[in-house]
Amino acid sequence: MTLLELVENERHYSRVVEEIILGAKYRLDIATATVKALTIVRGKKGESIIKYFARRADDGLAIRILHAGVPSEWFLSLAKKVGLADRANFAMRRCPRVHQKSVLADGRVLYLGSANLTGAGIGAKSKTRRNFELGIVTDDPIIIDKVDSLFELIWCGDMCVQCGRKSSCPVPLEEL
Repeated sequence: MTLLELVENERHYSRVVEEIILGAKYRLDIATATVKALTIVRGKKGESIIKYFARRADDGLAIRILHAGVPSEWFLSLAKKVGLADRANFAMRRCPRVHQKSVLADGRVLYLGSANLTGAGIGAKSKTRRNFELGIVTDDPIIIDKVDSLFELIWCGDMCVQCGRKSSCPVPLEEL
């Protein structure tokens, strides 16, 4: 039976971050319009998602982030400090047309919805400070294949060929 689960508001943190992102074993592909500060809460302690990505990339998890806007200053500063861009298993590419939000772990479980990779989107913000978000979690191979295929087309630059926004694209598929 195929999993199809609606995820609402604060449930994004537990379902998308704690279960899907932290549960990825081999590959994690994230598409988001916006990249900002996000803390992973572990008991009473927190770990920045940047440090988590660096640690997991060192452990062999292949992490790719496709995003539209320039990441927040916090994200860029900490990424530089920990040398995230130098990790063999970590890559980020920017395309101003990316607006989809998806998290695909190990090619087997997919989040598809409205939440960006931000504290107010899928992060652990309080109910009064987070965005109102909706999404689905599925293991449907047809949906996963379609989302994965679009991610790959954008990631590899195949969508750049016929892009009508080349004039507003500072560097095609700019990397971190």
